[in-house]
Amino acid sequence: LEAVSGVYFVEEKEIEGIVSSAFPELKAGLPLSEVPLSAMEERLLGHPFIKSVEASVGQKGIVKVSITQHEPIARIARPDAADGYITKEGLIIPTSPTYTSRVLILEGAYAEELMNQGSVEAMPELMPLIQFITMDEFWNAQVTELEINKKNDIRIHQQVGKQVIEFGDALDFESKFKRIEVLYKEILPRKGWNAYERISVKFKNQIVCE
Repeated sequence: LEAVSGVYFVEEKEIEGIVSSAFPELKAGLPLSEVPLSAMEERLLGHPFIKSVEASVGQKGIVKVSITQHEPIARIARPDAADGYITKEGLIIPTSPTYTSRVLILEGAYAEELMNQGSVEAMPELMPLIQFITMDEFWNAQVTELEINKKNDIRIHQQVGKQVIEFGDALDFESKFKRIEVLYKEILPRKGWNAYERISVKFKNQIVCE
């Protein structure tokens, strides 16, 4: 069982419990030909946090199970229902009762819609945006939440600054972040961090500050 960012979303005891209850015939003396390796793999793949599994029989007839976990990259927060994680592959899985992963938060009506669909397939442009924010040290610290109301209505909540930045859609995001960088480096230091009520980068090559 490999840790993901130092975290185990699936515990060894849990795996042992699943295997022993689903396959009570796994006892000492069972012929190797009767060890249900493929059925064990299939059963464990039903666990939402297990990405891949390989079962084999090692030396002295000991059953070995190698597991890799899904890695969360963002969390969909819902006020009236359970939250969910978006994995690096764009799947949406339930949160773990055991551990919480500190990742980018997504909220809003369309984020909830994606949660209901079980993947981000309906909005493939979202994953590159999430990856860009997550992989960049500055933006990862500065962007606390993406509010996704519609596909073309994303709003950015910031660590510093009270304004919610109107981002528009998830396309052309690098250009939009360059404009937000100009805002941080050149405009807000002169005007003050809370000088504007509204900030928008959703229109091409523009920063709107009001």
